[in-house]
Amino acid sequence: MTDTVQESRLLWEPSPEQIKASTLDHYQNWLEQQYGVPKTTYEALWQWSVDQVDDFWKSIWQYFDVQADGRIDPVLAERTMPGARWFPNASLNYAEHVFRNATDARPALISRTEETGVDEVSWARLQRDVGALAASLRRLGVGQGDRVVSYMPNRPETVIAFLACASIGAIWSSCAPDMGVRVVTDRFQQIEPKLIFVIDSYSYNGKQHDRAAMVSELLEALPTVQHVVHVPGPMADREGGVVWRGRVAWADLVADPAPLQFERVPFGHPLWIVYSSGTTGLPKAIVHSHGGIILTHQKTMALQHDLREGDRLLFLGGTGWIVWNLQVGGLLVGATVILYDGNPAWPENTTLWRFMDDYGVTLFGCGAAYLINCMKDRLQPKAFARLDALRSINATGSPLPTDAFEWVYENVKADLWLASISGGTDIASGFVACAPTLPVHSGEIQCRELGVAAYAFNEQGEPVVDEVGELVITEPMPSMPVCFWNDPGNQRYLDSYFDTFPGKWRHGDWIRFTPRGTSVIYGRSDSTINRFGIRMGTAEIYRVVEALPEVRDSMVVDLEFLGRSSFMPLFVVLHEGQTLTDDLSKRIADEIRTKASPRHVPNQIYQVNDIPRTLTGKKMEVPVRRLLLGSPAEKVAHPDAMANPQSLAFFVALAKTLNP
Repeated sequence: MTDTVQESRLLWEPSPEQIKASTLDHYQNWLEQQYGVPKTTYEALWQWSVDQVDDFWKSIWQYFDVQADGRIDPVLAERTMPGARWFPNASLNYAEHVFRNATDARPALISRTEETGVDEVSWARLQRDVGALAASLRRLGVGQGDRVVSYMPNRPETVIAFLACASIGAIWSSCAPDMGVRVVTDRFQQIEPKLIFVIDSYSYNGKQHDRAAMVSELLEALPTVQHVVHVPGPMADREGGVVWRGRVAWADLVADPAPLQFERVPFGHPLWIVYSSGTTGLPKAIVHSHGGIILTHQKTMALQHDLREGDRLLFLGGTGWIVWNLQVGGLLVGATVILYDGNPAWPENTTLWRFMDDYGVTLFGCGAAYLINCMKDRLQPKAFARLDALRSINATGSPLPTDAFEWVYENVKADLWLASISGGTDIASGFVACAPTLPVHSGEIQCRELGVAAYAFNEQGEPVVDEVGELVITEPMPSMPVCFWNDPGNQRYLDSYFDTFPGKWRHGDWIRFTPRGTSVIYGRSDSTINRFGIRMGTAEIYRVVEALPEVRDSMVVDLEFLGRSSFMPLFVVLHEGQTLTDDLSKRIADEIRTKASPRHVPNQIYQVNDIPRTLTGKKMEVPVRRLLLGSPAEKVAHPDAMANPQSLAFFVALAKTLNP
C-alpha cells in the first residue's frame, strides 16, 4: 500500500503542569523508585512494558493495590498465545474493586434519560441496591458460572445488575434494546442464560419504543431462562400490563437491603461475555476474565486516559457496544460515570454539549462519527458552552479524519486533549490509544498502550515502520479472551486471530506506525482495496471524498473477484439540497486522483440516501461488497444487525443490474 498521508500538524501539547498532574507521571516516578526503570520518554516506557511483560503487569497490580487471596507469583504461568495463564494462584472480584472507591463526596453515577431527565446515584444507594439485588439473585438460584443476560438501555439499573452479577461470580452479557430479536437470540442462545433483565420500553429521539412483544419473542427462543426481571420503561403502565413467564419485578428484588458480599474467584474466571459486531453468521461469544479486566481497565483508564478520582466520564454508546463496559470501568478508578441514554442530538443538536457543560464532564468519549456529524452540521459548541471542566475527548469506532481533528480545536476548545483511539471488543480495551504526556498531531493516534506489543507486519511477517501493514500483537495481554464460549478445541478462536501469523495475534486492521511512535489506522484489512497491484485502505479515500463540502458520507468497494476485471463503485451521501452532477462527479474523481491515488479513481459514482452501517456505526463495506458480487441479501446482512436497514434497498437493486 502506498503512503498518501502527509506529515501531520501539531495541534496540542500538554503543559509541564498538566504532565505533572497526570497519573501516568506519578506512575513513572513510582516505577523508577520501585523497579529502577529510568523515567525518560513514553516510547522507552512502552518498550520496557512489552519487553518485560511479567514485571510490567506485576507493577500494575502493585501500583493499583489489587486486592486478592493467594499469591501474586507467577505473573504469567504460560507465555503463549493463545493459552497464556495469568496470575494462576490469585483469586479476586471485579465488583469489590469498584466499591473500594465508595465515598460521600460525589455521586457514583449520573443518569440522563429522555423521559425522566437527570438522576444522581450516590455510592451509598449504589451499594445498597447492588447488595439487595445480589442477595435476591442468590435466592433465585443464580451462582458462580451461571449466565445472566440483559436487554436494557444505558441506565442505573443496568450497572446495578452487572455489579450484582459480578459480586457473586455470575457471568454477565448484554444487548441493547434497539437490537432486533434475531441479533439478540444469535448471541444469547449460544450461552444458555439462566436469568434475563429486560425493559418493556425505552425513549429515543423523543419517541417511545415498545419492546414488550420482542421480549416475548426472546423468551420463546431462550428456553433456559428461568427468571425474567422486569425493569419498567416509559410504557410500563400500558393497559393489561405485560405477561412473561417467570416474571419478577425489579422493585421486589431490590426492596430488602442486604450486606454486599464479594465472592473472590480465580483470576481467569469469566466476568462477562461480549460479542463481535459481525453481520453474518453467529457472532463470536468472547469471554473476558475478572482479573484481566480489573488490571487492564485500571491501566487504561488511569494511565492512558488520565481518568482520576473525582473526574466525570461520559462515553456515548449503548449497552451492546464494548465502550459501555469500558465506561463502567471508570468506577474502578473512583470517577463518576455519566450514563447518557437517548439521542445526543435531541431535541436539538446542541443538547449533548450543553449537558456536558452543565454537569462538568471531564472526559467525553464517542464514536468518531458523532464528531464528524457535528462538523458536517457546522456546530460550534464553544459559542454556547464554556466546557470549563472538559480536559479530553476520545474518539473511536472508526478513524477520525484530519478535518475533524481541526474542527474540535477550532470549535470546541483550544486547550483540549483530543485522542483518537483504536482497540476492540476482542480485548475490551485499546491497542493504540493515548497518553496525557504526549502531543496531539492531526489525524494520528498518539501511541501504543502500555503492555500492548503492537506492530505493523508486512506480508512476510516482518515489522515495518512508516509503511502500512497488518496490526499484529506479539505478546500476550491479560484482557485477551480467556476463550470463546462453546468453542471446541479453541478452533474458532485460533481461526479468528492466529491463522495468518502463528503465535501472533492478527487483528484485521491496516495500520502505519510513524518513527515517532504515533499511528494511523486505514480501516479493516479484509475490506482493503487491492487495485492494479496497489493496496489502499478505504479510510484514505474517505478522507479525500468527505473533505468536499457537498459530501456528507461515502463508501467505496472493489468488485474484483475470481478473475473479474476490477470495478470500483463509490457511493456518496450529499448534503441536503445537493445533487450528484457531472461536474461534482468529476471533482470527486479529480480529488481522489490527486490526493489519494490515480489507481483508485472509482469507475462510477452513485448518489445514495444513506450508507449501510452496523449497530455500532461502522460502515458495512464487506457485506455490501459481497452483496454486489451476487450473494443473497439475507446471507450478507440481517436487518436487526444494522443501524439503518432501509439503506440496503438501493444496493440490492444495484446488485441485480451488476449480476443479471
